[in-house]
Amino acid sequence: MVGQKNSRGIRFTLLGISVFIALVMLGFLNKINQPRILSPQELMSYGAVLLDTPRKFSEFELTDHHGELFTSAQLKGKWSLLFFGFTHCPDICPTTMATAAKLYESLSFEDKGKLQVVMISLDPERDTTEKLFQYVPYFNKEFIGVTGNKHVLMSLGVQLNIPYSRVSLKEDDYTIDHSGNFVIINPYGDYHGFFRPPFNVDKMQVSLKSIMATLD
Repeated sequence: MVGQKNSRGIRFTLLGISVFIALVMLGFLNKINQPRILSPQELMSYGAVLLDTPRKFSEFELTDHHGELFTSAQLKGKWSLLFFGFTHCPDICPTTMATAAKLYESLSFEDKGKLQVVMISLDPERDTTEKLFQYVPYFNKEFIGVTGNKHVLMSLGVQLNIPYSRVSLKEDDYTIDHSGNFVIINPYGDYHGFFRPPFNVDKMQVSLKSIMATLD
């Protein structure tokens, strides 16, 4: 009887130790899976600049690359990265869109569901919905291309601190000088901050996860 009690006591002790170790491991795994929270200074060193107070901007109506209405309402409910560019851009735009594709693919399935990437054309004369349909999904089929009235685009660019200007070339050709920033829109549909070039996908991923985790 004494031997049985001792054996049972040992088993309970071992079981308790096993449960304790399991709880410690679960706590450790949960901790390492939490995003690293960066300070504003760290974010800035990683190329991410956040506004002290997220800024509201005017409602708008544009058209996406499927020919469907794209409005400010579609910037609510998830995070958005907006890039203002144009399909005739020879270098900055395709390079930046490729960076966005690498960033998006580096995210977890859960984080992808929290984010949308939108390219807004600054060249509505040439960037028709058909042209954007050919261009934007090439980088990622989940990305959205948007075009529309040049006055609406200009107003949106001003409000989101995206300077740009049309520059004449020889004959009737032209290009567009523009900011290379990614504008960050939070799930409330407010201007939250931006990523500035040069871009580093690893740093952007860490910054984005931190930003997503710290929204009030």
